[in-house]
Amino acid sequence: MVRLQTISCIASIFFFCQITLSQSRATISGNVSDQFGSLPGARVSIEGTNQNTTTDVNGNYTFDVEEGEYVLTAGFVMYNSVSKTTIVNVGETTQLDFVLETGFSIDQPISVGSRAKPRSLLKTTAPVDIISPQEITNSSQIELSHILHYLVPSFHSTNQTIADGTDHIDPATLRGLGPDQILVLVNGKRRHNSSLLNVNGTVGRGTVGTDFNAIPIASIERIEILRDGATSQYGSDAIAGVINIILKKQTEVINIDNRVGITTEGDGFTTYSAANFGLKIGKEGYINVTAEYRDRESINRAGDYTGTVYTEDLVEDQRLIQENNFFDQTGYSGNRVMEIGSAETQNLTLAFNGEIKMSEKATFYLQGGRNYREGMAAGFYRFPKDQDRVVPELFPNGFSPQILTDIQDDVVAGGIRGVKNGWNVDFSHSIGINSLDYTVNNSNNASLGVASPRTFYAGGFEYQQNTTNLDISKTFDWLKGVNIAFGAELRVENYQIIAGEEASYIAGGSTYFDEFGDELPRAAGAQVFPGFQPENELNRFRTNSSAYFDVETNISEKLLVKAAARYEAYNDFGGQAIWKLSSRYRINDGISVRAGFSTGFRAPSLHQVFFQNISTQFVNGESIQVGTFNNESAVATEAFQIDKLKPELSKHFSAGVSGKLNDNFTFTFDYYLINIDDRIVLSGRFAEGYETILEPFGVGAAQFFTNAIDSKTSGGDLAIHYKEDLGSGKLGASLGANITSTKVKGNIKVSPSLIGQEDVLFNREEIARVESAQPNYKVNSLFSYEFGKFRLQMVNTLFGEVKFVHPDDGDQSNWVLNNYTGNIESRDQTFSPKLTTDLAVSYQINDYVKCTLGGNNIFNVYPDRHKHSANTSNGNFVYSRRVQQFGVNGANYYLRLLLKL
Repeated sequence: MVRLQTISCIASIFFFCQITLSQSRATISGNVSDQFGSLPGARVSIEGTNQNTTTDVNGNYTFDVEEGEYVLTAGFVMYNSVSKTTIVNVGETTQLDFVLETGFSIDQPISVGSRAKPRSLLKTTAPVDIISPQEITNSSQIELSHILHYLVPSFHSTNQTIADGTDHIDPATLRGLGPDQILVLVNGKRRHNSSLLNVNGTVGRGTVGTDFNAIPIASIERIEILRDGATSQYGSDAIAGVINIILKKQTEVINIDNRVGITTEGDGFTTYSAANFGLKIGKEGYINVTAEYRDRESINRAGDYTGTVYTEDLVEDQRLIQENNFFDQTGYSGNRVMEIGSAETQNLTLAFNGEIKMSEKATFYLQGGRNYREGMAAGFYRFPKDQDRVVPELFPNGFSPQILTDIQDDVVAGGIRGVKNGWNVDFSHSIGINSLDYTVNNSNNASLGVASPRTFYAGGFEYQQNTTNLDISKTFDWLKGVNIAFGAELRVENYQIIAGEEASYIAGGSTYFDEFGDELPRAAGAQVFPGFQPENELNRFRTNSSAYFDVETNISEKLLVKAAARYEAYNDFGGQAIWKLSSRYRINDGISVRAGFSTGFRAPSLHQVFFQNISTQFVNGESIQVGTFNNESAVATEAFQIDKLKPELSKHFSAGVSGKLNDNFTFTFDYYLINIDDRIVLSGRFAEGYETILEPFGVGAAQFFTNAIDSKTSGGDLAIHYKEDLGSGKLGASLGANITSTKVKGNIKVSPSLIGQEDVLFNREEIARVESAQPNYKVNSLFSYEFGKFRLQMVNTLFGEVKFVHPDDGDQSNWVLNNYTGNIESRDQTFSPKLTTDLAVSYQINDYVKCTLGGNNIFNVYPDRHKHSANTSNGNFVYSRRVQQFGVNGANYYLRLLLKL
């Protein structure tokens, strides 16, 4: 009996406590909207606490709180935040709604470029572009590099063609510099580079960049682009600037995006599907997950082939072409023998981003994902007349070889962020791995004769980066506020070259008889891409440790001064110290001026130090086997006396002004000057006079990496934003412009053994690739009008001129006949400015479904055609593959269905 009474008493106490606890709780709920309706994914927080949430698909939110008075703030990127106060009593539910108004990027707090509390662009010492969630969502592009290409004037990235692996990983640049002079961050953490070294004749030749398109656009909340040298703050590579990609945190909405598109030529059919959703973990944690799929069929803008196929006798050649129905079996329409344009790719990505609250002062965060891409690109056609490269028993009519790529990109980054003794502490570690494997299809190793396979595994690359960071900062109440930050970084890199199967590179000994009856050996290796040989295999590591110190001082309410210093030490080339000094002065609440000077550097990439291979390159229509010899090889160090690579050193000056004249108009203007010494370049081909040295390697020419040039880059950036309520809707307009000029300074730097061969080491074509292969200016404009359930958007992009300079045409005696004009002319050409227009019309069917019909380049604008027949490679290249403004896709149209659940 006593036991039953005890149990009954305990149960009563437990029941009473439950009632008491439930009665001590209260609820705050409400809706967040703008003038057009609810805002899913808006963030609502309770000031003075760690409680925050995101609105659901209907814009609603809910908090369970104790009785009391609270201040709630609702915000959304590119909207002005609103705060309200409410009092709730026990057992009550209080309704608190928010209506947000769109704001400007100049008002948004930015995290890149400062380790203090985030400031708006009006209060920073350096220019920052913000790509908002709305701009990303409303973009007509489905790859990150292309979104930036058409929204950011200083950013350049287009699809390349006939460039091996570069057909599938687009080089990207900022302010006309190289792909390896941009530092990419994701959630503030350094992103790893690609394993691909660009060694073909494209923008960024000889450089390694970040694969932007491995990051799914459906996972991105916004993007911050710091257009200023920042190596003293973030380390090597940040010479041109820093791009910080901030991932989504929302948990209440499932976004599903489906698109299909096709060009007006009937090719390039594209499908895109993506899903993004989030889940809450506990009261304050979350995990946001993204899945994305892209499938793009190839685009072909090749011209009709006009050269010989079977023999040098033109009459006999035409007869054989007709008898063998040659053009009917090439696999291409008309008289085409090549595929020139955007290559075929399939892309699948899974990504995540999350946080878990560990305590009141510590948070664990984690982000990462996997991207897998398959690509297929074509090379130059191998004709029956090419007896050294074609086995007639296997391919009596020659063949169009294919390069298949398998690219995998993995990343995991995690850490703990918190407060200890008033100091903000962030400890993190990230691992990034990028691998690329080549398979050659529809080809042969001519030296193996009839025993040759038609498909080869040609080997590949792998690059891995492990980065550990410790960042500590604190703001003191000295003067008008002083923020002190310091930290350290340890980075371990690994670069590998993997050999291909034996048949892809071996010299099999098969021969043929030329027109003079001489017996000659056939070319070794798989045609279009000889496999990496076992002697090319390598597995190299490098370590880098660094420390930095950063101070920001508000000397007065108007004047902010910032100083930063960094020292990095590499185990291969030593250490480097750099610094930065910048300031901002607020003339009034609406206008600020800023200026800065800094030093910077970029360490040679592991790829540039160790890459070596044998490749088939086409020079004036003739193929040649070229060996790339690294700085460890005897060929580079002894025969050519090439010094070991050293870091590129830079000096930066910038000055600018930002202003907000009223609630409708903002502007920024910035000037920059960047001097870079000892830029690392891939040399030209050395052949004549080195035959004896190169013969054992089976190559006809050699090339290598060296610190050969100094450069000067200057220019300006302009950004204007305007918004206005117009009629029953809202008008938004923005205009951005960049003008830039890069010049190679002084003489080409050569080793003592190469004096007099400066034009071979870095010829006039390579100089032009640095100076004028990218548009000398670009202007982007965006106009949108939202009314009712409709949204209209038009994007115009004006690309400045680019120039192609032929390596031999500096001497007029090397000019050749232009079959188009009948004159002996230079092959140099300037390609005129072009304007492209994108247009989209969207209709919000209901709260959950939005439909968009749009077109890119709706007026079907193409770059200028080649004006000299010798540049077309017998009619194949209608448009240049060496310099490009925006690609050769022409007009394409798409249908999009966006679901919010």
